[in-house]
Amino acid sequence: MKGEVKKRYSMEERKKFRQLILEKLKKAKKDLSTLKEFFYNDQNNGTDDTYPTFKAFEEGSETLSKEQNAKIVEHLQKFIKSLNSALIRVKNKDYGICRITKKLIPKERLMAVPHTTLSIEGKELIEKNQ
Repeated sequence: MKGEVKKRYSMEERKKFRQLILEKLKKAKKDLSTLKEFFYNDQNNGTDDTYPTFKAFEEGSETLSKEQNAKIVEHLQKFIKSLNSALIRVKNKDYGICRITKKLIPKERLMAVPHTTLSIEGKELIEKNQ
């Protein structure tokens, strides 16, 4: 067994990764829910009786804020989808295997980016070929 290259993470290791993914998923869903609530809540800020220029400025600012929030909502939805895909890979026992090099992704990288499907080596190969 000495010198043998490990092909996949053990059940115990996958359980730890699964727990990490579930924690991140819970937080991301909570953040998304909060942001959607804020984003879709068109509150009147009480500017009806103020100067038209202030109202125009506020509406412009509100539009920019809505655009930024829409991008954040989109990013969170993509992140949640990636985390759900990672959970499927954990269940299928192929979690942590780089889709380019087919080698195990280091634990440190998976702890930092648990939804990744690329090792640093795999990521560099893709960037090099673009």
